[in-house]
Amino acid sequence: MGQQDPRLAELLCALSVALDLAMEQRPEKSMRSCLVAVRLAERLGVPDRRTVYYTTLLRHLGCTATAHEEAHLMGPRARELRPQAEQTDTASRRESLALLSQVGRGTGVRRLQYVARTVRAGDDDILRAVCEVGSMLASRLPLGPAVSEAIYQNLERFDGKGRPRRLAGSEIAIATRIAEVATQAVIHRSAATLRERQGGWLDPEVVAAYDESLLADLDDIDVWEAAVDAEPQPWCRATDLDELARTFAYFVDLTSPYLLGHSTGVAALADRAAGLVGLPEHEQATLRRAALLHDIGRVSVPASVWERQGPLRRSEWEQVRLHPYQSGRILGRSVVLQPIASLAADHHERLDGSGYTRQVKGSELSIAARLLAAADCYQAMTEDRPHRSAHSPSGAAELLLGQATAGRLDVDCVQAVLAVAGQQVPGHRLPRPAGLTEREVEVLRLVARGASNAEIAHELVVSRRTAEHHVQHIYGKIGVSTRAAAALFAMQHGMFTV
Repeated sequence: MGQQDPRLAELLCALSVALDLAMEQRPEKSMRSCLVAVRLAERLGVPDRRTVYYTTLLRHLGCTATAHEEAHLMGPRARELRPQAEQTDTASRRESLALLSQVGRGTGVRRLQYVARTVRAGDDDILRAVCEVGSMLASRLPLGPAVSEAIYQNLERFDGKGRPRRLAGSEIAIATRIAEVATQAVIHRSAATLRERQGGWLDPEVVAAYDESLLADLDDIDVWEAAVDAEPQPWCRATDLDELARTFAYFVDLTSPYLLGHSTGVAALADRAAGLVGLPEHEQATLRRAALLHDIGRVSVPASVWERQGPLRRSEWEQVRLHPYQSGRILGRSVVLQPIASLAADHHERLDGSGYTRQVKGSELSIAARLLAAADCYQAMTEDRPHRSAHSPSGAAELLLGQATAGRLDVDCVQAVLAVAGQQVPGHRLPRPAGLTEREVEVLRLVARGASNAEIAHELVVSRRTAEHHVQHIYGKIGVSTRAAAALFAMQHGMFTV
């Protein structure tokens, strides 16, 4: 993109709204924490303030990695516990029990089952996965290894009782220690609360540098504009918008095993179909990025809704219907992302006006929007969903053509998507990364989708011991230790491509 590359801070501040939604936090909470963190770093004389800035802004980048597990352990309303969990001092028995008392709320007689699961499982795997995946995603951005490492340490405690490495004191990156104090300051808005937690959860030196004047103006200023302006120099530039979009596509698709590889699959189809219909290069680039980010609004909906096997309740359906709007709202915060925002917001619109959320008709939908809708439909049809198995490529093609015949999808765009989907060569095998064999790729797909060792053994008709051996060997080859990180690795290497 050359000398006119946009500032990365502008784009990531906009996208940080998705992190707030996924964490059930108030809008702009990540940016507010970022502002307080930079002000703290200035008071403390920390030289590398840019690492502090990005570590705080993106500290929840791994939060979608465990949405599926949290719903399984703690019940369908597990995500509602995230705000309380984020402010719970795990060294306090009283606070920990207060959090546990909310597990399984609203599930009736099943509540004891969810509480038992949560107690039995503990939190080690979930916390490790959040840190591991957050660090992996951060490493894809042009921020440097210090940010990636600081995000990996996101859940460490000053007293050494945190996760995943049980680091203590100065073993924890200063950016991480500042980010934690800044985040808790924004949540509690009380210096007294921070002082109560210093020496245990929080670094006493950082707490001592804090006072409530650091956030006194946050309700009066334009937080987004202030957060962009607060990025320490030298500014980071977004030299590769595709890579940025792909990173957040992975962030979204980790929400549920049913969604793994969806956004990147849609982008691949839409991009190739755009070339086939002769879309100008700049419009094709916009479409490709919109396809990668079209579902970023999904994070506003709990994983338990996406994974419901029966019909959605009315309130759940309303949440689902609004996710394209949320995509447009998140992306539209940035001037650079606004063309992408308008496309992403229309990915469920239909030519006959039967789509959502705007219910616009054909004359208002660009060729790019029509291509995105067709690509999204085809990709979704060829993926498993809680209420159905994946359609075969030929079966999906028939259904897609039916949508075009009925006047809901553009015939030419459907034909272009099907043409590029048909370029897949039956039986063709791509080279596999990290020396994985085809059987190991098969196992990795099952692991990524949440299969247990026993389920893998049953699916592949092998002993459980053999399945366990495969899983451990795969983890060693690809250098991860959690299911969520394995799922991210599989998406990054195209292992869910139709």
